[in-house]
Amino acid sequence: MAAEPTPRPAATGAAGRAGTKKELPEHFRAYKHVWVAVEIEHGQVHSVSFELLGEGRKLADKRGVELAAVVMSDSREALERATAQAFEYGADLVYVVCDPALAHYRNEVSTKALTDLVNTYQPEILLLGATNLGRDLAGSVATTLLTGLTADCTELEIDDEGSLAATRPTFGGSLLCTIFTLNYRPQMATVRPRVLPMPVPQLGRSGRVIEHALGLDEADIVTKIVQFIADRDSDKAQLPYADIVVAGGLGLRTVEAFQLVKKLAAVLGAEYGGSRPLVQKGWIPADRQIGQTGKTIRPRLYIAAGISGAIQHRVGVEGADLIVAINTDPHAPIFDFAHLGIVADAITLLPALTEAFARRLSVNRLAS
Repeated sequence: MAAEPTPRPAATGAAGRAGTKKELPEHFRAYKHVWVAVEIEHGQVHSVSFELLGEGRKLADKRGVELAAVVMSDSREALERATAQAFEYGADLVYVVCDPALAHYRNEVSTKALTDLVNTYQPEILLLGATNLGRDLAGSVATTLLTGLTADCTELEIDDEGSLAATRPTFGGSLLCTIFTLNYRPQMATVRPRVLPMPVPQLGRSGRVIEHALGLDEADIVTKIVQFIADRDSDKAQLPYADIVVAGGLGLRTVEAFQLVKKLAAVLGAEYGGSRPLVQKGWIPADRQIGQTGKTIRPRLYIAAGISGAIQHRVGVEGADLIVAINTDPHAPIFDFAHLGIVADAITLLPALTEAFARRLSVNRLAS
């Protein structure tokens, strides 16, 4: 890859890293520690924040630095709850910003708070969840700080030289690329929910708390919240948090055959989904798409019927405890990462599986 332009930072791939590496500028050498921006919305912490704290703990330990969480809200009660949870999930230190202006998410307010914190306390790594809110905040913070941002990462690591190695799909998901922000700080990355494992909390763990003032008057904030209306669409799929997911792909050939996926999911009490081509054909809504450009899932059981398993799909499902793949092609890529592969026509096998599960579950219910 080409060297980083000046003055804007650039994402540098692993292949071009040696040619772009230069001495870190003097004013960035004091930057230390790993930070996680904890997402709080309407008093609740998004689970991706705990996943990031677990990963941040590993990065901080490898760097020999502290792990800090940033919590921002208008509610002292919500902040105290989030602070306690941040410590339990690995933080050594929590930066707290409490201000009425943080009652609802506004980019201008949250960007001001987070950039002030970064400029004051100088972290070397800053992680955010790749949620709707996190993506919006991460982009504006990176732009304000004139640093690099690697979005939608699937893996984070510290390389031999102490830099953050952030891996994400690229070229439409056909490749995985490891990106470095070599000469700017902080090194920023976002990670989608359910990509990282949920760490085990250490109950009763505590640490230091530093309060930081927002320093912004409501009169100076351009955006105003007139009214908050909750999303009433309760039928939206909850794929990222399902214990069992059944999905179908183009190997099912017709939308009528896809109903076999839904029937099996109903018997198992599972969520159903599919690959991107099924969304493009209108067989399923976008919120049921699984993969790089859809939902990332970590179920206990994932059954994939008629899905080839290209890398776009793989990055969305490889965190599952057990992947069962059904495909007529014995050389389908999905068999490279599935735990159990069945070479068969899913249109024939799915009804048999549905009947077998229904019979087994019925016997278990009678026995109990």
